Amino acid sequence: MSTADLINGAFEFGAFVAILLNCRKTHLAKGVKGVSYISVTFFTIWGYWNLYYYSSFDQWFSAITGAGVAAANTLWVSMIIYYQQKRHDRKRKEGRGAV
Repeated sequence: MSTADLINGAFEFGAFVAILLNCRKTHLAKGVKGVSYISVTFFTIWGYWNLYYYSSFDQWFSAITGAGVAAANTLWVSMIIYYQQKRHDRKRKEGRGAV
């Protein structure tokens, strides 16, 4: 494991923790405002790309911590879509149309 791998992996781990905090906040609020699922989806796809990228350079600590980032982003984008759909359904049932 190189120093660069350890430092990058530490950043990846920090991102993993930060994204999990977003997931927790989304769960507690039962929704999100001001966050686009498109941007989270982009970073999720990038996270999965990083799994290949890091492993191609034998940066296994970055790959392992990057897997956590990809998984947490997958969870978060799923939560965003779920709560947006739930909000949309509720608005439709109340007769206020799509929001």
